[in-house]
Amino acid sequence: MGADSLVYLARHGQTEYNDIGRFQGQQQIPLDETGREQARELAARAATYGFRALWTSPLLRARETADAISAVIGLEPREDPRLVETDAGDWTDCFFADVMAQSPVEFAAFASADPAFAFPGGESFAQQEVRVAAALHDIEQTALPALVVCHGMTIRAALATRGAPPDEFRRIPNAAIVPLDVAAAEGAELGGGEATMPS
Repeated sequence: MGADSLVYLARHGQTEYNDIGRFQGQQQIPLDETGREQARELAARAATYGFRALWTSPLLRARETADAISAVIGLEPREDPRLVETDAGDWTDCFFADVMAQSPVEFAAFASADPAFAFPGGESFAQQEVRVAAALHDIEQTALPALVVCHGMTIRAALATRGAPPDEFRRIPNAAIVPLDVAAAEGAELGGGEATMPS
């Protein structure tokens, strides 16, 4: 079993922004009621893996999810800022529908996880992949197996750095657990909630 299969990625529970289709980027948006329930359900599933380390993005929605997991598995979440969601730049706080209407070509590139996409005034997918890859490299040098609580596009970036096709993991359900191994991820039972678009 390779080291990749000893790292798992979990998407945070649902937020209001996920529910209504709005770009939250790197804002400190909390979980909504559905998201808190998803986080508790995720914690119960995580308890069966035997994790020895718990890592998290410091953004509030990820931290709240990690804290729910921590309460069940007894590991203190370790924050790494390289795990945060993509900086949505000028699209932060905008509704998907509005961006789709105003910038249809750019929105289509975002929605299809085009490797060349960059948020206007924000971060490119390529830039995010560099920082996420660095974080995961460091995590793999620590206690394993490890659970990394992060974001939809962070998971996409992580799997892209391991050779996943660009659009294969562009829509990960809230509260899903995904192995950091492309072959294993393809057959994974993602669980979690509805596959809301990352934002």
